[in-house]
Amino acid sequence: MIQYLLFRLLRWTIGLTLVTFFTYAMMFYGAGDPIKRMFIDSENFDSADPAVLEALQAKYGLDKPFLVQFTNYIGNLLRGDWGRSIRLSVDRPVWDIIKFRLPVSMQLGFAATVLAAVFGITLGILAALHHNRWLDRVIISTVIFVTAIPAFVTAPMLLFFLVLVVKVMNVPYGWNGLFHKDVILPVVVIALGPLPIIVRQTRSAVLEVMSQLYIRTARAKGLPEYRVVLGHMLRPVLTPLITTLGLQMITLINGSLFVELVFNIPGFGLLTAEGIRSVDYPIIMAVAIIGTLIIFLSNFFVDLVYPLLDPRLRYT
Repeated sequence: MIQYLLFRLLRWTIGLTLVTFFTYAMMFYGAGDPIKRMFIDSENFDSADPAVLEALQAKYGLDKPFLVQFTNYIGNLLRGDWGRSIRLSVDRPVWDIIKFRLPVSMQLGFAATVLAAVFGITLGILAALHHNRWLDRVIISTVIFVTAIPAFVTAPMLLFFLVLVVKVMNVPYGWNGLFHKDVILPVVVIALGPLPIIVRQTRSAVLEVMSQLYIRTARAKGLPEYRVVLGHMLRPVLTPLITTLGLQMITLINGSLFVELVFNIPGFGLLTAEGIRSVDYPIIMAVAIIGTLIIFLSNFFVDLVYPLLDPRLRYT
């Protein structure tokens, strides 16, 4: 186990270093000078004093060559210094922004994952058990329809229907905690993203498991269908689904941009868009690094869960 963890740690270190290097390189050579962008956006670039530009570039370390800037950034990062925001907040530490924004998106992503998993697995099992019958066709058709609608269309449509047509709720706006009623609609919209993938994969896995001999034996013994599904089918079906959910985690956390924008939720996805739009180097770097770490930790969690679902993997 220790050897496995050390190998994973080495892979993470190499992967994180490469992501950090290439992200910084793309910003340095392609994104443009954020100090000049600051004056351009404020329509004061023509009248800006060059001495002011040079002073600001020196303050944020943007007057040095690429390798010097990158080395300084890595050194500061190893000391726990993520830098200071250039554009989003005047001279504010990036970590103060991240530690407020990231938990919001993580809560939304976790709630959406649970919701999508519960409904997706249930619908996938029902579709497989009624293979090529009307219920199967209805579920698959609905899933295909949902897949074709992007989140920035789904959110306004649901708002219009639930607030103006049915009038069962007020417009959810802002962030008041995970257990506030206003969070229901954003979580539903986010969960609709991975739901079709989970339904299709569950359906395919159940259809494959149904042909196994131990399922036929369980049914031949006279076990109720729900015991056959929960006791014999579900565990092998969950193994590939865990991989899918692990890969979807970063998408749910960082990909909820449109939902956070529509409902004015100050989350990690909205921070990503704000950082890119304003060419805020420290914010972009922090988003890239934390997003990479989330992917690594999600995959590691998946690897830990595998042996619990399939004991045969403990000996491989």
